[in-house]
Amino acid sequence: MKENLYDELYTEQEEQVDYKALFFKYLIHWKWFVASIVVCLIGGWIYLHYTTPVYSITGSVIIKDNKKNNSVSTGLADLEDLGFYSSTNNFDNEVEVLHSRTLLKKVVEELDLYINYRTRENLRPVELYKDTPVKVWLTPEEAEKLPNGAAVLEVVLKPGGKLSVSTEIDEQEFKQDFNKLPALLTTPYGTFSFTPGDSAIVEKEQEITVTVAAPRIMANGYANALSVEPTSKTTTIAQITLQNTSPQRGVDFINKLIEIYNRDANDDKNEVASKTAEFIDERIKIINGELGTTEKELETFKRDAGLTDLKSDAQLALSENSEYEKKRAENSTQLRLVQFLSEYANNPDHAYEVLPVNVGLTDTGLTELINRYNEMLLERKRLLRTSSESNPVVVNLDASIRAMRSNVQTTILSVQKGLMITKADLERQAGKYAGRITSAPGQERQLVSISRQQEIKAGLYLMLLQKREENAITLASTANNARIVDEAQAGLFPVSPKGKLIYLIAFVLGIAIPVGIIYIIELLRYKIEDRSDVEKLTTVPIIGDIPASDNMPKEGSVVVRENQNDMMAETFRNVRTNVQYMLGSNQKVVLITSTTSGEGKSFVAANLAISFALLGKKVVIVGLDIRKPELNKAFQMSHKEDGITRYLADPEHTDLMSLLQQSNVTPNLYILPGGAIPPNPTELVARDSLVQAVDRLKKEFDYVILDTAPIGMVTDTQLISRVADMSIYVCRAGYTPKAGYLFINELRDHKKLPNLCTIINDVNIKTGKYGYGTYGKYGYGRTYGYGYGYDEKSK
Repeated sequence: MKENLYDELYTEQEEQVDYKALFFKYLIHWKWFVASIVVCLIGGWIYLHYTTPVYSITGSVIIKDNKKNNSVSTGLADLEDLGFYSSTNNFDNEVEVLHSRTLLKKVVEELDLYINYRTRENLRPVELYKDTPVKVWLTPEEAEKLPNGAAVLEVVLKPGGKLSVSTEIDEQEFKQDFNKLPALLTTPYGTFSFTPGDSAIVEKEQEITVTVAAPRIMANGYANALSVEPTSKTTTIAQITLQNTSPQRGVDFINKLIEIYNRDANDDKNEVASKTAEFIDERIKIINGELGTTEKELETFKRDAGLTDLKSDAQLALSENSEYEKKRAENSTQLRLVQFLSEYANNPDHAYEVLPVNVGLTDTGLTELINRYNEMLLERKRLLRTSSESNPVVVNLDASIRAMRSNVQTTILSVQKGLMITKADLERQAGKYAGRITSAPGQERQLVSISRQQEIKAGLYLMLLQKREENAITLASTANNARIVDEAQAGLFPVSPKGKLIYLIAFVLGIAIPVGIIYIIELLRYKIEDRSDVEKLTTVPIIGDIPASDNMPKEGSVVVRENQNDMMAETFRNVRTNVQYMLGSNQKVVLITSTTSGEGKSFVAANLAISFALLGKKVVIVGLDIRKPELNKAFQMSHKEDGITRYLADPEHTDLMSLLQQSNVTPNLYILPGGAIPPNPTELVARDSLVQAVDRLKKEFDYVILDTAPIGMVTDTQLISRVADMSIYVCRAGYTPKAGYLFINELRDHKKLPNLCTIINDVNIKTGKYGYGTYGKYGYGRTYGYGYGYDEKSK
């Protein structure tokens, strides 16, 4: 019942975490924590001092959604619904364009951001943006071809404008000194030019590190530091944020980004108008030449014929014929325009070029179709800026463009055929009136013909001039796609590194590092170190902790003596009290064992027996470790003395009581040594003579202490346990392996030892740890038993 009570008690304690003990386990190493926190805080200060601060630069723009205002979007809605066309000129796509690496690369190249300057002031790196005494230049094309994508130049600027340059490119070293600026450094990878910078000439020697990187690499870096996000879901305002170490450079970058974005967008919008202007200028040159020739012919004809007036009788016929001739002129004009347009559209070189519009075509259906076709070509070019031709959207758009181009060509052909039919009809109607003027002089007919050609050319010329002015107005009225709402501005304080956060992290690391180290050290300990280790390994009751002592006797193992009140004596008194509590009223036999040799089993047995004897009890200690007796060494007795092995071997002819020896420590203590080492120790302790011997001793003594062999090595102790009333399992701090000590749980579960408890030996109470070498002189030697024991190597 007592054993079950202890099991339940220790099970409940095991489930609870002793936070107080855990706290003091770490508190004992407070010096480590203080040192770690100080070192980490110093490290945080060094990091803050030598790390270049990063600022956040923000600006916002409103992006016009041309999808809502596009005049041709309604006509393209049907194709968009059928999946042949997808409008990308919306806010989300414009945000992606602003963040595209193609656009960022243009910004990097125009601002020369692929060339960076850095120096050191008080061992702290300082960037020189627009404040460098010397400027380095390398073309973007050459910078793209640099090995490993970058080149680092060490520039030493000396007083008087002298310059020393050294660099290593692709494992080739280049060095050169210059007496003045400007200067050139020629390498197989490009020519570096050096010119005076923005700041004044230095008065003392200054070292500057110049990094020239490929623009594409710098564009990728800026793309990672740049974010373009809408301010809300209901607006088309985009907030542009850049993280950069130079506030001014960040402001310049965002402003240039918006500028290039607007410029590219305007170029897209003006492409159709530019192509139309080219077409109109080309036609004006041709018509101007033809008109001049016609007017010259008219002048020559009138001068040669001497014409002054037309006959009145031909006026009516001429007026009727003139009406049809006017229609024929208009028809001829339209037919020539359609013919010019057909030649332009069927030219393979213009497969993906926009078609001219607003050139005077009267067919509104053809004009609207050309407008749709041009819009689709513009969208294709816009998509190819941020994607490839294999993009599914581009592929679908190409299919739509081919279909639309075929439709345009078919429509042009249809319009041309219609004009040809109209021309034939007009010529047939004009023929009716031609007979009415056959009597007119030939000169008159020639005059009318020349005048008619002049009118046609003049009308076409005036129409082209009007269209050119309209197209010029269209080019001049193009507005920017993005309008600045808030100009780019840098924050007053850096966003990284954050001082308070760094110091907080340093403080946490200063605590975490010692905790982690202590935890790992505790985790790697495979031996029992303290009472908590024993409590984690087993629920067997612990009856005492025996401290390590610096005042151990040079010979023997007796530390408890009469009229002595030191810590060791008090410890064994405490153990004695616990043993008495666990023993019943009629129980006297106490068995003491351990896992292996060297754990202080005989030391505990000897001093516990002395403690009982000093209480006035009659006590006998029996050396039942008959394989390798250690009890003789504890009490400084000769190993030649007869012992219990003699009685076990021949109980009928041996007087047990005559083998007892009175101890010289106290008269109440008797010692029954192990005696001669027998060849069959297991068989001896298994005989009934052991029971007889213990029964006889129980009658003569108040307590019988049995010093047995290590139970983890031989089976002798399990056989001896049948005569015991209580079992004490000894472990030694800093010596007993945790894995070996777990054998006590098997003994408890299978009840192989009666009334089992444990005791911890060699506790170092000064340091909170446990000593190692205080019991070596009375522990077991290098071997145990007769060849089947454990030697030093296996131990």
